[in-house]
Amino acid sequence: MSNIDNANRTEIERRIDILEDDIADINPALLNILLQDKTTKKNILWCTKDYEAYGPEYDEHEQIKANLITKEFYNVIQPRAAKAKDIQERRIKNRAEVFTPSWICNVQNNQVDEAWFGKSNVFNTPQGTGWKVNKRIIKFPKNKDWSSYVDSKRLEITCGEAPYLVSRYDTTTGMLIPVFERIGLFDRKMRVVNENCKDDESWLVWSLRAVKSIYGYEFQGDSILIARENFLYDYIDYYKERFKSEPPIKLLKSVANIIAWNIWQMDGLKYVVPYSCHPIKEDYQMSLFDIGKEAEDHFLPCPGCEKNNIYLHNGIYCRIFDWTNLNKSIPFLDVFKEDAHNG
Repeated sequence: MSNIDNANRTEIERRIDILEDDIADINPALLNILLQDKTTKKNILWCTKDYEAYGPEYDEHEQIKANLITKEFYNVIQPRAAKAKDIQERRIKNRAEVFTPSWICNVQNNQVDEAWFGKSNVFNTPQGTGWKVNKRIIKFPKNKDWSSYVDSKRLEITCGEAPYLVSRYDTTTGMLIPVFERIGLFDRKMRVVNENCKDDESWLVWSLRAVKSIYGYEFQGDSILIARENFLYDYIDYYKERFKSEPPIKLLKSVANIIAWNIWQMDGLKYVVPYSCHPIKEDYQMSLFDIGKEAEDHFLPCPGCEKNNIYLHNGIYCRIFDWTNLNKSIPFLDVFKEDAHNG
């Protein structure tokens, strides 16, 4: 683990904040993988003005690089619950960043499962601002089985730190949640994997299939990184519960690579990489009225931005990976088109 002195860190920071140094200490490649933007083959962007005081490399249009968030900069990126109140309020105002308490995430995730199972309170029963875990082995409808549940795809839009997908802690209070009480969509799949995979080899296969079935996108780069870290550490928690040992680096790299594809950075209104839309230089013929004037470049706005049409943007359309059918990357817009076509 990192040698960072925790003396100056708050209680919430020590409890939930994953230090990027800790990830780099496990293996330097892991942090670099979690910073990747698979669409551009570069790194994710900051996409927030919150860090500009650190210097030009922290401008919202710049890439997040490992050296900017490790060593003396280890405390730059923090979960929302550990951020100062004024920063939280500014992000609410500028980006409508409002995080949902875990008990509400649980109620809504229960509704997703109710639609899939055809009955309510499969994994737990909500109780006020908490829940009581159903300790009985999960039973499946006659026309469905546990493997189809693990493979069923789940997407959290504008996912922030991904509280609907993985629930290591309550994003509003910073309280840690015990492994077998977690209510995220990935956590539910891992419970099913644990209950149905008796040998270690099948557990490894199906735990990776569970990772591959979980998707989420977000605009702000710091939230993307935290979501990815939470996802990776959630998987590590389940591995350690199963094997009573640390997962091998090769496995963690595989998991991190899947996560970097599945939790991606996107302008959710345009389906493109943030800030990638651009003006187009217009071919302009000078007329008689322009004689004697200095030639000026003429630019037209991005067609998609001008017409508010998601199919006409000239930015870089984000790509995700289809792990089960095509086994290749596809534009996320194609998924949207397919869903729209199917009603």
